[in-house]
Amino acid sequence: MPQDLQNPAQVIKYEGDNQTFIWKHPAEDFFSGTQLIVHESQEAVFFMNGQALDSFGAGRYTMETQNIPMVSKFLHRVTGDTTPFHCEIYFINKTEQMAIKWGTDTKMEYVEPTFGFPIQIGACGEMNLRIEDGRKLLIKVVGTEHGITQQALVQKMRAFLMTKVKPYIVTLIREKAINIFQIDEHLEEMSHVLHKRLLQDFLDYGVSMERFFVTTILKPEDDKNYRRFKEIHFRQYADIAEAKLRQQVGVIDQQTAAQRMVIEAQGLAQKRSLEGYTYQDERGFDVAERIASNEAVGQFTNMGVGLGMITGIGNSVGTTVGGMMSNTVQNAMSPGSQPRQAAPQENAPQAAACAKCGSQLPENAKFCLNCGEKVPSKAASASVACPKCGAQLPPGAKFCLECGSPLLLKCPNCGKELQAGAKFCLECGTKI
Repeated sequence: MPQDLQNPAQVIKYEGDNQTFIWKHPAEDFFSGTQLIVHESQEAVFFMNGQALDSFGAGRYTMETQNIPMVSKFLHRVTGDTTPFHCEIYFINKTEQMAIKWGTDTKMEYVEPTFGFPIQIGACGEMNLRIEDGRKLLIKVVGTEHGITQQALVQKMRAFLMTKVKPYIVTLIREKAINIFQIDEHLEEMSHVLHKRLLQDFLDYGVSMERFFVTTILKPEDDKNYRRFKEIHFRQYADIAEAKLRQQVGVIDQQTAAQRMVIEAQGLAQKRSLEGYTYQDERGFDVAERIASNEAVGQFTNMGVGLGMITGIGNSVGTTVGGMMSNTVQNAMSPGSQPRQAAPQENAPQAAACAKCGSQLPENAKFCLNCGEKVPSKAASASVACPKCGAQLPPGAKFCLECGSPLLLKCPNCGKELQAGAKFCLECGTKI
Protein backbone atom coordinates (compact mmCIF):
# COMPACT_ATOMS: atom_id res chain seq x y z
CA MET A 1 0.00 0.00 0.00
CA PRO A 2 1.39 3.47 -0.85
CA GLN A 3 2.62 5.64 2.04
CA ASP A 4 -0.10 8.31 1.64
CA LEU A 5 -2.76 5.58 1.94
CA GLN A 6 -1.27 4.15 5.10
CA ASN A 7 -1.95 7.36 7.13
CA PRO A 8 -5.10 8.95 5.72
CA ALA A 9 -6.39 12.13 7.40
CA GLN A 10 -8.77 11.57 10.31
CA VAL A 11 -9.91 15.21 10.91
CA ILE A 12 -10.27 17.77 8.14
CA LYS A 13 -10.62 21.49 9.10
CA TYR A 14 -9.66 24.97 7.91
CA GLU A 15 -6.08 25.89 8.78
CA GLY A 16 -5.64 29.10 6.77
CA ASP A 17 -5.70 32.75 7.95
CA ASN A 18 -8.32 35.46 7.63
CA GLN A 19 -6.63 37.09 4.64
CA THR A 20 -7.41 34.09 2.46
CA PHE A 21 -10.57 33.69 0.43
CA ILE A 22 -10.10 30.05 -0.67
CA TRP A 23 -7.78 27.48 0.91
CA LYS A 24 -7.15 23.91 -0.24
CA HIS A 25 -6.55 21.27 2.44
CA PRO A 26 -3.21 19.54 1.81
CA ALA A 27 -4.59 16.02 2.47
CA GLU A 28 -6.14 14.21 -0.49
CA ASP A 29 -6.70 10.66 0.90
CA PHE A 30 -9.46 9.99 3.43
CA PHE A 31 -10.95 6.97 5.15
CA SER A 32 -14.63 6.60 5.20
CA GLY A 33 -15.41 7.89 8.69
CA THR A 34 -13.01 10.82 8.63
CA GLN A 35 -14.36 13.92 10.47
CA LEU A 36 -14.91 17.19 8.55
CA ILE A 37 -15.29 20.40 10.57
CA VAL A 38 -16.65 23.52 8.85
CA HIS A 39 -16.89 26.79 10.81
CA GLU A 40 -19.82 29.19 10.74
CA SER A 41 -18.16 31.60 8.31
CA GLN A 42 -16.93 28.88 5.94
CA GLU A 43 -18.02 26.50 3.24
CA ALA A 44 -16.29 23.25 2.15
CA VAL A 45 -16.41 21.93 -1.42
CA PHE A 46 -15.43 18.38 -2.42
CA PHE A 47 -13.62 17.80 -5.70
CA MET A 48 -13.11 14.36 -7.23
CA ASN A 49 -11.67 13.64 -10.63
CA GLY A 50 -11.64 17.37 -11.37
CA GLN A 51 -15.33 17.84 -10.66
CA ALA A 52 -16.92 19.83 -7.84
CA LEU A 53 -19.24 17.40 -6.10
CA ASP A 54 -20.74 18.24 -2.72
CA SER A 55 -20.70 21.43 -0.63
CA PHE A 56 -20.87 21.54 3.15
CA GLY A 57 -21.98 24.43 5.33
CA ALA A 58 -21.15 25.01 8.98
CA GLY A 59 -21.05 21.86 11.12
CA ARG A 60 -19.24 18.56 11.83
CA TYR A 61 -19.51 15.77 9.29
CA THR A 62 -18.46 12.12 9.19
CA MET A 63 -17.07 11.20 5.79
CA GLU A 64 -19.17 8.17 4.82
CA THR A 65 -20.34 7.30 1.38
CA GLN A 66 -23.98 7.37 2.43
CA ASN A 67 -23.49 10.92 3.70
CA ILE A 68 -21.79 12.03 0.51
CA PRO A 69 -24.14 11.02 -2.29
CA MET A 70 -22.09 12.49 -5.08
CA VAL A 71 -18.86 10.90 -3.80
CA SER A 72 -20.44 7.46 -3.48
CA LYS A 73 -20.90 7.24 -7.23
CA PHE A 74 -17.15 7.32 -7.68
CA LEU A 75 -16.14 5.00 -4.84
CA HIS A 76 -15.67 1.26 -5.16
CA ARG A 77 -17.20 0.12 -1.90
CA VAL A 78 -15.27 -2.51 -0.02
CA THR A 79 -16.64 -4.52 2.86
CA GLY A 80 -16.74 -2.46 6.02
CA ASP A 81 -16.37 0.83 4.11
CA THR A 82 -12.87 1.21 5.46
CA THR A 83 -11.08 1.65 2.15
CA PRO A 84 -9.52 5.12 1.84
CA PHE A 85 -10.61 7.29 -1.08
CA HIS A 86 -8.87 10.13 -2.94
CA CYS A 87 -10.43 13.64 -3.31
CA GLU A 88 -9.71 17.31 -2.76
CA ILE A 89 -11.37 19.64 -0.25
CA TYR A 90 -11.42 23.43 -0.64
CA PHE A 91 -12.43 25.69 2.23
CA ILE A 92 -14.09 29.00 1.29
CA ASN A 93 -13.79 31.89 3.75
CA LYS A 94 -17.07 33.80 3.54
CA THR A 95 -16.26 36.57 6.01
CA GLU A 96 -16.28 40.21 4.85
CA GLN A 97 -12.61 40.97 4.52
CA MET A 98 -11.90 44.64 5.08
CA ALA A 99 -9.16 47.15 4.30
CA ILE A 100 -8.03 45.39 1.14
CA LYS A 101 -5.72 47.89 -0.51
CA TRP A 102 -5.76 48.87 -4.17
CA GLY A 103 -3.91 51.50 -6.22
CA THR A 104 -3.40 52.67 -9.78
CA ASP A 105 -0.48 50.98 -11.54
CA THR A 106 0.40 54.05 -13.66
CA LYS A 107 -0.11 57.81 -13.45
CA MET A 108 -3.16 59.55 -14.88
CA GLU A 109 -2.13 62.53 -17.01
CA TYR A 110 -4.39 65.48 -17.83
CA VAL A 111 -4.38 69.28 -18.07
CA GLU A 112 -5.28 70.94 -14.78
CA PRO A 113 -8.50 72.91 -15.53
CA THR A 114 -7.92 75.87 -13.20
CA PHE A 115 -4.29 76.80 -13.85
CA GLY A 116 -3.91 75.05 -17.24
CA PHE A 117 -0.69 73.10 -16.68
CA PRO A 118 -0.17 69.38 -17.44
CA ILE A 119 -0.12 67.16 -14.38
CA GLN A 120 0.17 63.48 -13.49
CA ILE A 121 -1.70 62.02 -10.54
CA GLY A 122 -2.38 58.61 -9.04
CA ALA A 123 -5.07 57.18 -6.80
CA CYS A 124 -5.29 54.53 -4.10
CA GLY A 125 -7.67 53.33 -1.45
CA GLU A 126 -9.28 50.33 0.21
CA MET A 127 -12.24 48.00 -0.36
CA ASN A 128 -14.21 45.37 1.52
CA LEU A 129 -14.86 42.06 -0.28
CA ARG A 130 -16.96 39.01 0.58
CA ILE A 131 -17.37 35.67 -1.22
CA GLU A 132 -20.93 35.54 -2.50
CA ASP A 133 -20.68 32.34 -4.62
CA GLY A 134 -17.67 30.24 -3.59
CA ARG A 135 -18.19 27.56 -6.23
CA LYS A 136 -18.24 30.17 -9.01
CA LEU A 137 -15.01 31.80 -7.75
CA LEU A 138 -13.40 28.39 -7.29
CA ILE A 139 -14.20 27.25 -10.79
CA LYS A 140 -13.67 30.57 -12.65
CA VAL A 141 -10.62 31.91 -10.85
CA VAL A 142 -8.88 29.41 -8.55
CA GLY A 143 -8.91 26.33 -10.76
CA THR A 144 -6.15 23.94 -9.72
CA GLU A 145 -4.31 26.43 -7.51
CA HIS A 146 -4.04 25.79 -3.80
CA GLY A 147 -6.17 28.83 -2.98
CA ILE A 148 -6.38 32.56 -3.41
CA THR A 149 -5.50 35.39 -1.01
CA GLN A 150 -6.64 38.99 -0.85
CA GLN A 151 -3.74 40.39 -2.85
CA ALA A 152 -3.96 37.57 -5.38
CA LEU A 153 -7.64 38.32 -5.97
CA VAL A 154 -6.96 42.08 -6.31
CA GLN A 155 -4.19 41.32 -8.79
CA LYS A 156 -6.52 39.18 -10.89
CA MET A 157 -9.22 41.90 -10.80
CA ARG A 158 -6.77 44.75 -11.49
CA ALA A 159 -7.87 45.16 -15.09
CA PHE A 160 -11.44 45.82 -14.00
CA LEU A 161 -10.22 48.29 -11.38
CA MET A 162 -7.93 50.27 -13.68
CA THR A 163 -10.34 50.50 -16.63
CA LYS A 164 -13.05 51.88 -14.38
CA VAL A 165 -11.09 53.98 -11.88
CA LYS A 166 -8.66 55.92 -14.07
CA PRO A 167 -11.04 57.12 -16.84
CA TYR A 168 -13.72 58.06 -14.33
CA ILE A 169 -11.43 60.23 -12.17
CA VAL A 170 -9.96 62.11 -15.13
CA THR A 171 -13.40 62.65 -16.68
CA LEU A 172 -14.85 63.89 -13.40
CA ILE A 173 -12.03 66.42 -12.98
CA ARG A 174 -12.47 67.74 -16.52
CA GLU A 175 -16.28 67.94 -16.51
CA LYS A 176 -16.52 69.64 -13.13
CA ALA A 177 -13.30 71.69 -13.54
CA ILE A 178 -12.04 70.46 -10.18
CA ASN A 179 -9.02 72.30 -8.86
CA ILE A 180 -6.17 69.85 -8.16
CA PHE A 181 -5.65 71.52 -4.78
CA GLN A 182 -9.31 70.95 -3.86
CA ILE A 183 -9.78 67.48 -5.29
CA ASP A 184 -9.85 65.82 -1.87
CA GLU A 185 -13.28 67.38 -1.36
CA HIS A 186 -14.65 64.93 -3.96
CA LEU A 187 -13.28 61.66 -2.55
CA GLU A 188 -16.64 60.55 -1.18
CA GLU A 189 -18.37 61.20 -4.49
CA MET A 190 -15.69 59.25 -6.35
CA SER A 191 -15.95 56.34 -3.94
CA HIS A 192 -19.72 56.09 -4.30
CA VAL A 193 -19.76 56.19 -8.10
CA LEU A 194 -16.85 53.75 -8.55
CA HIS A 195 -18.41 51.28 -6.13
CA LYS A 196 -21.54 51.10 -8.26
CA ARG A 197 -19.51 50.74 -11.47
CA LEU A 198 -17.33 47.90 -10.14
CA LEU A 199 -20.01 45.96 -8.27
CA GLN A 200 -21.23 43.84 -11.19
CA ASP A 201 -17.74 43.03 -12.47
CA PHE A 202 -16.86 41.41 -9.16
CA LEU A 203 -20.22 39.63 -8.84
CA ASP A 204 -19.58 37.92 -12.16
CA TYR A 205 -16.81 36.01 -10.38
CA GLY A 206 -18.76 35.27 -7.21
CA VAL A 207 -17.29 38.16 -5.19
CA SER A 208 -19.42 40.86 -3.55
CA MET A 209 -17.81 44.28 -3.22
CA GLU A 210 -19.32 45.52 0.03
CA ARG A 211 -17.44 48.82 0.20
CA PHE A 212 -15.11 50.80 -2.03
CA PHE A 213 -13.10 53.83 -0.92
CA VAL A 214 -10.88 56.31 -2.78
CA THR A 215 -8.77 57.51 0.13
CA THR A 216 -5.90 59.34 -1.54
CA ILE A 217 -5.17 61.25 -4.73
CA LEU A 218 -1.42 61.08 -5.25
CA LYS A 219 -0.10 64.47 -6.35
CA PRO A 220 3.30 65.18 -7.98
CA GLU A 221 4.94 66.91 -5.03
CA ASP A 222 8.34 66.70 -6.76
CA ASP A 223 7.15 68.57 -9.86
CA LYS A 224 8.38 72.19 -9.76
CA ASN A 225 5.38 73.44 -11.77
CA TYR A 226 3.03 71.81 -9.30
CA ARG A 227 4.85 73.37 -6.34
CA ARG A 228 4.79 76.81 -7.97
CA PHE A 229 1.04 76.76 -8.65
CA LYS A 230 0.40 75.28 -5.23
CA GLU A 231 2.14 78.26 -3.64
CA ILE A 232 0.09 80.66 -5.81
CA HIS A 233 -3.13 78.90 -4.85
CA PHE A 234 -2.56 78.94 -1.12
CA ARG A 235 -1.06 82.42 -1.15
CA GLN A 236 -4.23 83.97 -2.52
CA TYR A 237 -6.21 82.60 0.38
CA ALA A 238 -3.51 83.62 2.85
CA ASP A 239 -3.50 87.19 1.51
CA ILE A 240 -7.28 87.45 1.76
CA ALA A 241 -7.25 86.04 5.28
CA GLU A 242 -4.48 88.43 6.31
CA ALA A 243 -6.35 91.43 4.85
CA LYS A 244 -9.54 90.45 6.68
CA LEU A 245 -7.58 90.06 9.90
CA ARG A 246 -6.04 93.52 9.50
CA GLN A 247 -9.47 94.97 8.80
CA GLN A 248 -10.93 93.35 11.90
CA VAL A 249 -8.02 94.59 14.03
CA GLY A 250 -8.50 98.11 12.64
CA VAL A 251 -12.21 98.05 13.46
CA ILE A 252 -11.44 96.86 16.98
CA ASP A 253 -8.86 99.64 17.43
CA GLN A 254 -11.35 102.26 16.24
CA GLN A 255 -14.05 100.92 18.53
CA THR A 256 -11.61 100.95 21.44
CA ALA A 257 -10.59 104.54 20.70
CA ALA A 258 -14.24 105.60 20.42
CA GLN A 259 -15.09 103.95 23.73
CA ARG A 260 -12.07 105.59 25.35
CA MET A 261 -13.24 109.00 24.10
CA VAL A 262 -16.73 108.38 25.46
CA ILE A 263 -15.37 107.35 28.84
CA GLU A 264 -13.08 110.39 28.99
CA ALA A 265 -15.93 112.71 27.96
CA GLN A 266 -18.17 111.22 30.65
CA GLY A 267 -15.42 111.70 33.21
CA LEU A 268 -14.89 115.34 32.20
CA ALA A 269 -18.64 115.99 32.25
CA GLN A 270 -18.85 114.56 35.78
CA LYS A 271 -15.86 116.66 36.84
CA ARG A 272 -17.46 119.88 35.48
CA SER A 273 -20.71 119.00 37.22
CA LEU A 274 -18.94 118.53 40.55
CA GLU A 275 -16.98 121.79 40.15
CA GLY A 276 -20.03 123.79 39.08
CA TYR A 277 -19.34 124.88 35.49
CA THR A 278 -20.32 123.82 31.97
CA TYR A 279 -18.47 123.01 28.78
CA GLN A 280 -19.34 126.44 27.37
CA ASP A 281 -17.84 128.07 30.46
CA GLU A 282 -14.68 126.02 30.04
CA ARG A 283 -14.34 127.05 26.41
CA GLY A 284 -14.78 130.70 27.42
CA PHE A 285 -12.00 130.33 29.97
CA ASP A 286 -9.73 128.77 27.36
CA VAL A 287 -10.34 131.65 24.96
CA ALA A 288 -9.65 134.20 27.66
CA GLU A 289 -6.45 132.41 28.63
CA ARG A 290 -5.22 132.42 25.06
CA ILE A 291 -5.98 136.13 24.77
CA ALA A 292 -4.05 136.82 27.94
CA SER A 293 -1.10 134.75 26.75
CA ASN A 294 -0.95 136.82 23.56
CA GLU A 295 -1.12 140.18 25.35
CA ALA A 296 0.75 142.95 23.51
CA VAL A 297 1.28 140.77 20.42
CA GLY A 298 0.20 141.83 16.91
CA GLN A 299 -3.26 143.38 16.59
CA PHE A 300 -4.10 142.32 20.16
CA THR A 301 -1.62 144.84 21.62
CA ASN A 302 -4.42 147.37 21.97
CA MET A 303 -6.62 145.04 23.98
CA GLY A 304 -4.46 145.01 27.12
CA VAL A 305 -6.38 142.11 28.60
CA GLY A 306 -4.49 140.24 31.36
CA LEU A 307 -5.19 136.80 32.75
CA GLY A 308 -6.17 138.34 36.06
CA MET A 309 -9.01 140.25 34.40
CA ILE A 310 -10.72 137.02 33.32
CA THR A 311 -11.14 135.60 36.84
CA GLY A 312 -14.81 135.18 37.73
CA ILE A 313 -16.13 135.98 34.24
CA GLY A 314 -19.49 134.26 33.65
CA ASN A 315 -21.33 133.48 30.48
CA SER A 316 -22.48 137.02 29.83
CA VAL A 317 -19.01 138.47 30.36
CA GLY A 318 -17.49 135.76 28.19
CA THR A 319 -19.95 136.64 25.46
CA THR A 320 -19.03 140.31 25.67
CA VAL A 321 -15.31 139.55 25.57
CA GLY A 322 -15.89 137.30 22.58
CA GLY A 323 -17.73 140.12 20.83
CA MET A 324 -14.91 142.53 21.57
CA MET A 325 -12.40 140.08 20.13
CA SER A 326 -14.51 139.57 17.00
CA ASN A 327 -14.84 143.32 16.44
CA THR A 328 -11.13 143.85 16.97
CA VAL A 329 -10.20 141.10 14.51
CA GLN A 330 -12.69 142.38 11.92
CA ASN A 331 -11.33 145.90 12.28
CA ALA A 332 -7.79 144.61 11.94
CA MET A 333 -8.64 142.61 8.80
CA SER A 334 -10.82 145.25 7.08
CA PRO A 335 -9.22 147.38 4.36
CA GLY A 336 -10.05 150.59 6.20
CA SER A 337 -8.00 149.51 9.16
CA GLN A 338 -4.71 149.77 7.33
CA PRO A 339 -2.47 152.45 8.96
CA ARG A 340 -2.51 155.73 7.17
CA GLN A 341 0.58 157.73 6.41
CA ALA A 342 1.37 160.05 9.31
CA ALA A 343 0.61 163.70 8.75
CA PRO A 344 3.35 166.28 9.14
CA GLN A 345 4.44 166.78 12.71
CA GLU A 346 3.17 170.26 12.94
CA ASN A 347 -0.40 169.24 11.96
CA ALA A 348 -0.60 166.22 14.29
CA PRO A 349 -3.22 166.49 17.04
CA GLN A 350 -2.13 166.46 20.67
CA ALA A 351 -1.84 162.86 21.93
CA ALA A 352 -4.32 161.79 24.67
CA ALA A 353 -3.17 160.58 28.11
CA CYS A 354 -4.44 157.66 30.19
CA ALA A 355 -6.77 158.91 32.92
CA LYS A 356 -5.40 156.32 35.36
CA CYS A 357 -1.64 156.28 34.90
CA GLY A 358 -1.08 159.31 32.64
CA SER A 359 0.70 157.37 29.88
CA GLN A 360 0.47 158.68 26.31
CA LEU A 361 -2.11 156.79 24.23
CA PRO A 362 -1.95 156.12 20.47
CA GLU A 363 -4.69 157.53 18.30
CA ASN A 364 -8.01 155.61 18.55
CA ALA A 365 -6.62 153.42 21.36
CA LYS A 366 -9.29 151.54 23.34
CA PHE A 367 -7.02 150.33 26.15
CA CYS A 368 -3.93 151.77 27.84
CA LEU A 369 -0.75 149.97 26.77
CA ASN A 370 0.75 150.47 30.22
CA CYS A 371 -1.99 149.57 32.71
CA GLY A 372 -4.71 148.10 30.50
CA GLU A 373 -7.28 150.72 31.54
CA LYS A 374 -10.14 151.10 29.06
CA VAL A 375 -10.03 154.44 27.25
CA PRO A 376 -13.44 156.19 27.22
CA SER A 377 -14.85 157.26 23.90
CA LYS A 378 -14.52 160.86 22.74
CA ALA A 379 -18.17 161.47 23.45
CA ALA A 380 -17.56 160.70 27.09
CA SER A 381 -14.24 162.63 27.35
CA ALA A 382 -15.74 165.67 29.03
CA SER A 383 -14.50 166.45 32.54
CA VAL A 384 -16.47 165.15 35.49
CA ALA A 385 -17.24 167.12 38.67
CA CYS A 386 -16.83 165.50 42.08
CA PRO A 387 -20.31 165.24 43.64
CA LYS A 388 -18.86 166.01 47.10
CA CYS A 389 -16.39 168.86 46.63
CA GLY A 390 -17.16 169.93 43.07
CA ALA A 391 -13.60 169.56 41.86
CA GLN A 392 -13.19 169.01 38.10
CA LEU A 393 -11.84 165.53 37.45
CA PRO A 394 -10.44 163.95 34.32
CA PRO A 395 -12.67 161.53 32.41
CA GLY A 396 -12.71 158.00 33.80
CA ALA A 397 -11.63 159.02 37.33
CA LYS A 398 -12.93 156.69 40.01
CA PHE A 399 -12.04 158.86 42.99
CA CYS A 400 -11.88 162.60 43.53
CA LEU A 401 -8.34 163.90 43.28
CA GLU A 402 -9.12 166.55 45.91
CA CYS A 403 -11.16 164.76 48.58
CA GLY A 404 -10.70 161.10 47.62
CA SER A 405 -14.43 160.38 47.55
CA PRO A 406 -15.58 157.58 45.24
CA LEU A 407 -17.51 158.75 42.22
CA LEU A 408 -20.91 157.38 41.14
CA LEU A 409 -20.17 156.41 37.57
CA LYS A 410 -22.23 155.30 34.62
CA CYS A 411 -21.33 152.50 32.26
CA PRO A 412 -19.71 154.12 29.20
CA ASN A 413 -21.27 151.45 27.01
CA CYS A 414 -24.91 151.16 28.14
CA GLY A 415 -25.27 154.09 30.60
CA LYS A 416 -26.21 151.89 33.57
CA GLU A 417 -25.32 153.42 36.92
CA LEU A 418 -22.54 151.62 38.72
CA GLN A 419 -21.75 151.09 42.38
CA ALA A 420 -18.60 152.59 43.74
CA GLY A 421 -15.64 150.30 43.15
CA ALA A 422 -17.35 148.31 40.38
CA LYS A 423 -14.93 146.93 37.79
CA PHE A 424 -17.49 145.58 35.33
CA CYS A 425 -20.94 146.72 34.27
CA LEU A 426 -23.58 144.36 35.69
CA GLU A 427 -25.82 145.06 32.70
CA CYS A 428 -23.57 144.55 29.68
CA GLY A 429 -20.30 143.27 31.21
CA THR A 430 -18.18 146.16 29.97
CA LYS A 431 -15.01 146.66 32.03
CA ILE A 432 -14.95 149.95 33.81
